[in-house]
Amino acid sequence: MKKLGKFLALGLAGTMVVSAVGCGGNANNGGDANGTTESADTAESTADASTEESSDATEAESTEEAGDAAQSTGSGAPLVIGESEFSEKFSPFFANSVYDNNVSQMTTLPLLTVDRLGEMILNGIEGETKEYNGQSYEYKGPANCVITENEDGTVDYAFELRDDIKFSDGEPLTIDDVIFSMYVVADPSYDGAATFSALPITGMEDYRKGSDTLFNLLVKAGEDNTDFTYFTEDQQKKFWETDFPAAKEQFINDIADYCTANGAVSDDEDIAKDPIANAMANWGYGTVEGGVLTAPSGATFDVKGGTAPTVDDFWNEIVAAYDGDVMAATDKEKAGDGILDMLSDDYKNSIETGDSAPSIKGIEKTGDYSMVVHMDKLDATAIYSLPVEIAPLHYYGDKAEYDYDNNKFGFTKGDLSTVRAKTTQPLGAGPYIFDKFENKIVYFKANENYYLGAPVIKEVQMKVTQQSDAEPAIVQGTLDVAEPSANKSTLEQIAGDNSNGELTGDKISTSLVDNNGYGYIGMNSQNVKVGSDAGSEESKALRKAIATVIAVHRDVVIDSYYGEAANVINYPISNTSWAAPQPSDPDYKVAFSVDADGNDIYTDSMSEDEKYDAALKAALGFFEKAGYTVTDGKLTAAPEGAKLSYEAMIPADGKGDHPSFGILTAAKEDLAKIGFDLIINDLSDSSVLWSATEGGTAEIWCAAWGGSMDPDMYQIYHTDGGSAYMYKINQPELDELVVEGRSTTDQAVRKAIYKEALDYVVDYAVEIPIYQRQNCSIYSTERVDVENSDMLHDETTYYNFFATTSAHDGIERLMTK
Repeated sequence: MKKLGKFLALGLAGTMVVSAVGCGGNANNGGDANGTTESADTAESTADASTEESSDATEAESTEEAGDAAQSTGSGAPLVIGESEFSEKFSPFFANSVYDNNVSQMTTLPLLTVDRLGEMILNGIEGETKEYNGQSYEYKGPANCVITENEDGTVDYAFELRDDIKFSDGEPLTIDDVIFSMYVVADPSYDGAATFSALPITGMEDYRKGSDTLFNLLVKAGEDNTDFTYFTEDQQKKFWETDFPAAKEQFINDIADYCTANGAVSDDEDIAKDPIANAMANWGYGTVEGGVLTAPSGATFDVKGGTAPTVDDFWNEIVAAYDGDVMAATDKEKAGDGILDMLSDDYKNSIETGDSAPSIKGIEKTGDYSMVVHMDKLDATAIYSLPVEIAPLHYYGDKAEYDYDNNKFGFTKGDLSTVRAKTTQPLGAGPYIFDKFENKIVYFKANENYYLGAPVIKEVQMKVTQQSDAEPAIVQGTLDVAEPSANKSTLEQIAGDNSNGELTGDKISTSLVDNNGYGYIGMNSQNVKVGSDAGSEESKALRKAIATVIAVHRDVVIDSYYGEAANVINYPISNTSWAAPQPSDPDYKVAFSVDADGNDIYTDSMSEDEKYDAALKAALGFFEKAGYTVTDGKLTAAPEGAKLSYEAMIPADGKGDHPSFGILTAAKEDLAKIGFDLIINDLSDSSVLWSATEGGTAEIWCAAWGGSMDPDMYQIYHTDGGSAYMYKINQPELDELVVEGRSTTDQAVRKAIYKEALDYVVDYAVEIPIYQRQNCSIYSTERVDVENSDMLHDETTYYNFFATTSAHDGIERLMTK
């Protein structure tokens, strides 16, 4: 259960992330819908913050300065960009929202850049010219990279930097800055979103072992500890008597405040009046009846009678749910900042508790502008995680603490306090210089030292704006660039404001690109099964029966909700991925379009109503195969371990505001005809959904996955993946395919392996692919010179104004009128 926000995984590879909508749940980092969350056990996600299509971003407070600047036109005027709420973590290391990362990326450089297809530019110094959509585009970057696969299975990544790059303060950028940046994200105390330390770099595990954070050591030792090997008695006393109680109170109050602010109020009047009781009820930690709250532990609180739960009561219930693992509990249940963010940075520092290596053997400096990263084995995803953001050692670290030959890398190992201290004031070698953050507006000035030339536009502002206000703001002249939700009504509004009735006209120029993610309806295989074996043919038949009736309603409902801004998909993968099966492929199949005997359910000549009838008939066949008793075309009894009704949870704000809501309601009506009850639980508080999926109690639910540039399937489908708890497939055959897919860089081979894995997932019937939507970027036609700005030509999923993957590449040549 996490607060909705737009999270991401730093690093180009990222991870798959799940998203949904509603109050209370911090969707796992990364997300699908413009403004829904994402995050599947990393960060990524990720997450946009709306209800799959509304935003919880607050409107920017206007100021005279911002108003005057935005109203002015001409080449000397600031470029004003609409953004969602910032959390002021503008660090290349610790930004945990897409919006904060947008700020950071204006000021920093990635080690490698990407092209319009999301492919890495490995010859950035000389530049690479690539064709796309009949046009030639040149891509440059700060470095070259040569990848060598050795006969013993190890892999070397040799990087060479340009020797003429300067940071915005005039200091030269060298390989020492790259090495410093890598050691920051590899540090044992690093708690940002980058996954660099998970790479199979030679010596990484040896460097990171033998330590733990001061926070973890204090929590594990307990309040009555008498062993002061790793910390002092005064530190322990301060932690337990002052700092930790204050942090716990803030953590719990954040949840309470979040629920109240987002309208998550108990139907029980007495519970609703007490903030902690109301929070427990809405966060999945209490059932309510007659003014009495019953917690998961069995503890009861007669709130109506005057006995309300305390902060400690709520805290203890949360920690108990995670078997005493405080970090896991707070990471999953936070409504805003994590528990460590509520404590001083000292508690984040790592304390040496055992032996460890003084350096990472696989990170080798070979010159002032060159280095090699050695990996123990091939990892196809590595090229996307290696290109760290290059941060200046002299600013984020301490040059006196850097001596490569003597294993000193710019800070004391385990202590990133100097890095954390600069979180709100980014500095780098990017195209712009961070000036200030005031009244919900971030101000930038052009970096005259930028290695590709000083930006044409000398001032830029990023202004917090509600998504619903983005399009009108472009028309009114208070914004130049924005990213509204690409739903049917928004696109109609854009076309209506242009005199030609098109999406690009005299007022607004529009760019639509496929979102790197997709919407789906999922099932927990352990909760929707026959008998005790979720992988049996009977269990799969049960899930296929439900999936078949759901899937047949996708086309009509998604067209009604999104119009041309989305399309139905048939495999659980974003269409933006090179690994996605294409309709032209000989073995391509529409999802859940064959019956229990393997025959096609539909014909091209069928009407929609005929398809619905055919789907219901096929569903009966699957139910019979699953062991259900069917009499006169209706289900009369379920086999052992199965039921005649299942619950589908959908975070549609309690009012049906979700792309899949119409699909569920139509499927419910059809299934009722054969004696099956699909119970729709329309949630106003999405934390209930996250609690149910993470706790393993959800049966069927609606959400969305956000993707990465690499189609690696480990996180979701491998038994040991961070999000494997969602579907609980846990099958060795699928695990082997997933591992095999990341063990080669041959794209054709990987695509074939992933196709086999996707077919396995579809056959297991735990995920119904629903839609691939589009992202929408809009520009003021009157002020932004789209025609003469290369970065706005042929925008793609991976290369567009708001893409974190392209990191504002080309913005230095963006022009205004």
